[in-house]
Formats: sequence, C-alpha cells, structure tokens
Amino acid sequence: MGSVKVDLHRKEREFDSAYALDNAEGVKLLLADYQKFISRKRCGDYDAATILIDIHKALELANLTDRQRQAIELVYFGELTQAEAGERMGISREAVKLYLLKAAEKIAEIYYYWASHNEGYTTGGRIDG
Repeated sequence: MGSVKVDLHRKEREFDSAYALDNAEGVKLLLADYQKFISRKRCGDYDAATILIDIHKALELANLTDRQRQAIELVYFGELTQAEAGERMGISREAVKLYLLKAAEKIAEIYYYWASHNEGYTTGGRIDG
C-alpha cells in the first residue's frame, strides 16, 4: 500500500506568499483581509485566531500615533472608505491614505523583527531556511 504524504506547512507557505509582511504593501493586504480572518475565527479556525492576535500585538508594538491607529480602525476594522474615514476624522482622504501608509510601514517593521528572530514569520513572502 502506498503512503500518503501530508504537507504540514502548506497553509504557512500560502500565507507567506500572500502577505509579504516585511513591507507596507503586504501589511495593507493583511489588514484589508481583517474581516475575512474574523469570519474564519468564528468558524473555529485556530490559524485565523492566531493571525488576529498577532495583528493586534503588532499594532500595540508599532508605536502608532493616535491618528494612525484611528485611520486603521476606521478603514480596516470599521470597513469605511478612506474618504469616509477622512470625513469622520475631519481630514482629507489623502491624509488618511498617508496615515495608513506610515502605520503600515511601522507595523511591517514589527513583522520584520519577528521574522528575523524566528518568531513564526518570513520576509519578502518567502520561506526562510
């Protein structure tokens, strides 16, 4: 009888290739999928729960300004458009976009640190080692 080969790291590779978390664009993609991870967590997906915990820990460690945090909460967690978030914040859509970019850069630094210290993440969407 032939043996069945189980790929224990498939989900990790898929996650790492989808989200290059050592750069702002990868972080923005991850944050854009925040509600998807919430839904998966509600369905009992342990990996989604872990990802959400890490997102919130990265936000905590990233030393974001109040405005950067507010922009993330409104756009990614509250699902508002950048224009709607700007209206709520009393600023332009372009200012919201800049707050989000700067926040994503700071968050990417946290994921980069975790990856370089073997904390479960990789850099550049690649598997290290």
